[in-house]
Amino acid sequence: MTDRRAFIKTTTMATAGVTMAAGMPLAMNSCAGANDKIVCGAIGVNSMGFADLKAFLEKKNTECAALCDVDEHVLNKRIDEVEKIQGKRPKGFKDFRKLLEEPGIDVIIIGTPDHWHCLPFVYAAQLGKHIYCEKPLANYIEEINVMERAQKRYGNIVQVGQWQRSDKHWLDAVDFVHSGKLGQIRAVRTWSYQGWMKSIPVKPDGLVPQGVDYDMWLGPAKARPFNQNRFHFNFRWFWDYAGGLMTDWGVHIIDYGLFGMKAKAPKSVMAMGGKYGYPDDAAETPDTMQALYEFDGYTMLWDHATGIDGGYYGRSHGVGFVGNNGTLVVDRSGWEVIPEGGKNPKMDPVELIKGDGQGLSNHMQNFVDCIRSNDPETHCNIGIAANTARVAHLGNMALKMGQRLYWDADNSRFIDNDAANELLVPQYRAPWELPKV
Repeated sequence: MTDRRAFIKTTTMATAGVTMAAGMPLAMNSCAGANDKIVCGAIGVNSMGFADLKAFLEKKNTECAALCDVDEHVLNKRIDEVEKIQGKRPKGFKDFRKLLEEPGIDVIIIGTPDHWHCLPFVYAAQLGKHIYCEKPLANYIEEINVMERAQKRYGNIVQVGQWQRSDKHWLDAVDFVHSGKLGQIRAVRTWSYQGWMKSIPVKPDGLVPQGVDYDMWLGPAKARPFNQNRFHFNFRWFWDYAGGLMTDWGVHIIDYGLFGMKAKAPKSVMAMGGKYGYPDDAAETPDTMQALYEFDGYTMLWDHATGIDGGYYGRSHGVGFVGNNGTLVVDRSGWEVIPEGGKNPKMDPVELIKGDGQGLSNHMQNFVDCIRSNDPETHCNIGIAANTARVAHLGNMALKMGQRLYWDADNSRFIDNDAANELLVPQYRAPWELPKV
């Protein structure tokens, strides 16, 4: 059951639903009324997937019917925890396709590693499910394109886990940027310095832990011996499964750089970096990196490092909009404006306005509200998430290529660079296949 045709053959539910979808979008599950219960199934529940699920279950008239995780220990633990939360025990699965066969599920929460976002997303979309998918949207730009086409074709309501889009102080900061008070903005600085992310010590390959379906965990990624370094949280530092700090924190932070400038895609990108802090550890992705994006009239810088907290303006992460009159700085703690001009400031300062820490809760509430009102314009809909994920991946590809890359956003390709274009499309491990939508 590796592609859409095989999925149809082996799933009665899919046979009815996806065959219809070949000619027309599926009707969405009906749960628009304020008193109707919205039922979810969650795929990948070890970390952010479970945080997302708990945020979902905090909302009125919600329920979790089923969980899926390839790690039996994680799965059983989360089943017990969900039962305590809602008083009803969800079913458990190690194969997400079995979860998708369950009747009565309205919403699918996808909290898997990045390389496992595309296939569950597309299958769920074909079955008419609404989807909450963790960020970044996918691990390759062509996967992003496929997922965007699937949502457009089947009409699902989608929210992607860039929850700062629902965080009030971030939104207020962008409103201030849009007011024009900063004057001409000539540079945007985006950064993430994460001192708590330490070196990944080299470990030998070993036996697959009991209760783990490792072949399913690998899925479409390359076949490799089991190594604890690549499993659970640390998958982020290996190219097979993710894009390092650039696509982990970058999609949050770069997203607001783009949002504040009302920007979509850069004209070009170049990047430098490497494993400077921990040159001999097990990670593949760079622990230190800068990517410079060219837009009309300004540049945007992404700067990251693991193991140190030396970010800009005394903050370990954030966005700085550098204008002629002043600079607005925003991070998860709050936002402020630093005027230009010294003793003769060009504008009034704005002292730190603190955030309330309700971003994820607000984000999930927005998702639930949009389902009930049948409104596809969630705070981080598929178009927003796809665009931001592409921009982040462009930085990684510029680093891999070691050259300035020119981007054709309309055709989702690099200009006159066949070698770079080869990095856009994943090579799925048989028998899995990239969906065709």
